[in-house]
Amino acid sequence: MKNKIVATFLFTLFVVAGLGGLHFLPSLSIGDKPLRKVDLLADVRPDKVVEMADSDTVALPPVVKPLFVDTCKTGMTCIEDYSDSTRSGGMEAFYEALGNLPALGRPVRIAYFGDSFIEADILTADLRAMLQERFGGCGVGYVPITSNVYGFRPTVRHSFSGWESHATTDSLYFDRSRQDISNHYFIARQGASVTLSGQKKYASRLDTCEVSAFYFFSPDSLTLTSQINKGETVVHSLAGDSVLRAVEVRGKIGQVRWEVKQADSSAVFYAATMDPVSGIVLDNFSTRGSSGQQLGQIPLAVLQAYNRLRTYDLIVLQYGLNVAFEQGVNYTYYKDGMIPVVRRLRKAFPQASVLVIGVGDREYKTENGDLRTMPGVKNLIRYQQALAAESNVAFWNLFEAMGGEGSIVEMVESKPSMANYDYTHINFRGGKHLAGILFEALMYGKEQYEKRKAYESE
Repeated sequence: MKNKIVATFLFTLFVVAGLGGLHFLPSLSIGDKPLRKVDLLADVRPDKVVEMADSDTVALPPVVKPLFVDTCKTGMTCIEDYSDSTRSGGMEAFYEALGNLPALGRPVRIAYFGDSFIEADILTADLRAMLQERFGGCGVGYVPITSNVYGFRPTVRHSFSGWESHATTDSLYFDRSRQDISNHYFIARQGASVTLSGQKKYASRLDTCEVSAFYFFSPDSLTLTSQINKGETVVHSLAGDSVLRAVEVRGKIGQVRWEVKQADSSAVFYAATMDPVSGIVLDNFSTRGSSGQQLGQIPLAVLQAYNRLRTYDLIVLQYGLNVAFEQGVNYTYYKDGMIPVVRRLRKAFPQASVLVIGVGDREYKTENGDLRTMPGVKNLIRYQQALAAESNVAFWNLFEAMGGEGSIVEMVESKPSMANYDYTHINFRGGKHLAGILFEALMYGKEQYEKRKAYESE
């Protein structure tokens, strides 16, 4: 038999040399995903420290501490309030509304805007539950006529038929002038209907509510019907009007069905709600792929109409997943684009507090296949903080609150897992965890406000 040891050795040497040569190739990517670099010594080579992009070039505003105490509670990421001397825009209005809830004559309402991080009521479901347990209230709040996630949202059973749906995310023409606060509008076909049913599997106060409202705009007359708990059908015959309107029904509502019996093509419809008479309302306004700037496209008159019909005491803006990129350093363009959005919301809802929530941890894979916090995330947070300071509103650092660098990896690897394997999005378990942290920050802020108010009145 012919000896092949030499040939085998030469072939092995050729392969090793080839793989070694591949190590010196420049970094390659498919789309925005870097390919792992070939490194035969990766398992024995000491870990390389990844240099983060420099974020210190961003001039930070000073952190505003509560006036009555010098430091935040140990172990807590506190809300930073950048309101001016008038204290409008900061958290004071929300804390004052919570303290005066019995005399308010309506619920304390929160409009929680965000991207896919809060889609299907993730995080907001548990924050709503915690606030309603503390301050009272019931129901899921605002629900668009139709939804892409109706089958995944555990806080309400939602069914609908006969609608032509339009959203700001549409790839075809979207009439911005017709949209409402959720960046949607809906056109009714003959007999179009929407049904909301409470449930108690996720939270104890969602099975019934006390008020359901149906939001629409119709310059010509129309006829609606409502039906509570599959009981008597009530007819609502309405004259035309040039303003946004809402029809309400009341009772112990476990299920409500709204139907459009007669309307012309000029009518547009928006949402049905399940609300309390008093207590807490938290409306989830999530838009997948959003940076938040689409809120600036909502007509001011529409926002002001919602302030008249559905007055909010706190507006939360939680964006960033669709803004941050791996090596992003300068996000001035984003901050400058969001400042008019915040100003617009403050003009439409002058009584409301505004809270900007920074982007959470998000990982990327290095060329060696290691998971690291995306450097651009940390830089974006600095700009989001500056956005809040320049707009004289409040800021909460979610990245810090969830544990900082690598925290989303810990959430993914926890048992059971609290986040998805994209190392970007949380699941409902993660939402409950983060909602608890935010709830404690809100309650601590309210406590400090009340102490400061008592101190200043002495």
